[in-house]
Amino acid sequence: MEIRRGGRWGSFGQEALGFAIMVTVECTNVGQSTIYKAAVSAGLSHRVFMVYSYAISAIVLLPLSLFVYRNKALPPLNLLTVAKFFLLGALGFAGQYFGYVGIAYSNPTLGSAMSNIVPASTFLLAVLLRMEILNIKSWTSQIKIVGTIVSIAGAIMVVLFKGPVLIDSHAGEDPGTTAADSDWITGGAMLAIGNVIVAVWYILQAKFVREYPAELVVVFFYNLFACISSLPFFLPSETNAAAWRVPADVRLWSILYAGLIGSGFGIYVHTWALHVKGPVYVALFRPLSIAIAAVAGVLLLGDNLYLGCVIGSIVISIGFYLVIWGKAVENQNDEFEAETDADAPLLNNQHSPPSV
Repeated sequence: MEIRRGGRWGSFGQEALGFAIMVTVECTNVGQSTIYKAAVSAGLSHRVFMVYSYAISAIVLLPLSLFVYRNKALPPLNLLTVAKFFLLGALGFAGQYFGYVGIAYSNPTLGSAMSNIVPASTFLLAVLLRMEILNIKSWTSQIKIVGTIVSIAGAIMVVLFKGPVLIDSHAGEDPGTTAADSDWITGGAMLAIGNVIVAVWYILQAKFVREYPAELVVVFFYNLFACISSLPFFLPSETNAAAWRVPADVRLWSILYAGLIGSGFGIYVHTWALHVKGPVYVALFRPLSIAIAAVAGVLLLGDNLYLGCVIGSIVISIGFYLVIWGKAVENQNDEFEAETDADAPLLNNQHSPPSV
């Protein structure tokens, strides 16, 4: 997929297409959470959902990877590389497990809100693991620290403070406040744990992809090993054979959607957008998923919309943008310094006296 640049209208078309692509990606991500919540409410086990969706993704990505890289020389698949892929799959499975359980306890809106703490969690873990140098005197580091604190504060607010109902989809019904509040807090805690694991996964994935620059192959092995990692946990706990027979309703569609759209089309579009527009532009659209999830939850799932979720989501989004902004400025400064260092020898040679 290529965008041609052709003057002012070509630039406008490129920006419009990039915007449409990113809205599509966010709709795809929220759609997966929404249809999963509907399937779980209809009786689908999250264990069955995860095993089948991983398997479908791996089956689809294997021939796709072979086709895309058929004429390219890839690094050898040695034991160490396979072990790294297995680690990615195991961590990805753990993060998604907590995420899906958290959504089952709460709703996709809370899941989308909590997913925006990933940049702050990634920054914090990178500092703790000494993968990123923290300069307290640097204003960009100060912005990222403030953004991290704000994101965590927003996450705590969105979990612990529900507040009054803004949109009541169950007017006249008994809300079951105590049980609902308990499930909301449990779901928020599960989502927080899952997103911290996802932050670790992002750090390792970025490192492994640089070592093995074939994204589709990495994603294939991720899905394969995530499926393998899930089996020892899910097969003994899901002993009812009837649970593994999925009827042709929303439960089947949710699995097919997650396997084909979520890990197929979604990954392709996301990778393409990263290549064309860059990671900062892609990240700026993440908070949009909160609004999409809120609308989808109210209209499709009959979820209530609470004031605490709205305020907490806004606070998380502010922290999200602060972390992304600080990181973007640092990247620009690093690129400028690298260009300056590269030009320095040329400037020195121009002013040096000729050799005799």
